[in-house]
Amino acid sequence: MLKHILIVFLVSMVPLIELRGAVPYGVIFGLPLWLTFVVAIVGNMLPVPIIYFFARKVLEWGCDKPVIGKFFTFCLEKGHRGGEKLKAKAGRGLFWALLLFVGIPLPGTGAWTGTLAASLLDMGFKESVLACIGGVILAGIIMGTLSLLGVSAFGVIV
Repeated sequence: MLKHILIVFLVSMVPLIELRGAVPYGVIFGLPLWLTFVVAIVGNMLPVPIIYFFARKVLEWGCDKPVIGKFFTFCLEKGHRGGEKLKAKAGRGLFWALLLFVGIPLPGTGAWTGTLAASLLDMGFKESVLACIGGVILAGIIMGTLSLLGVSAFGVIV
């Protein structure tokens, strides 16, 4: 059981997979849903402060480097354009837009991407973390429900 808890924790920290893969894994391997949920949320939220404070700086630092420069510049420009579009549409509802973006259980819409977007949009740390944790909880509820109903990509694999 401890092995599966650790796997849930580690999988929830992986970009793109995050909680969306960790919750179905825990359910498939018989962990209690509440335990899977708590472990996956903690694992998913652990990288958030690091991403918020350092990802933008690393991307800016790498923009002029020979091998990684083009990719890092692309990430910054894409994030900035997407962020400005989101800001224009959401206006004062940026917190809720970020929460819903993180809460949609699709690859690329989790806490990693949401926190990076919040950093690029110069959202405050507290507001960003609250929106991300709200989105992670929402995604956890959706994935927990789908997992209990047997709807999961892991169900095909395992």
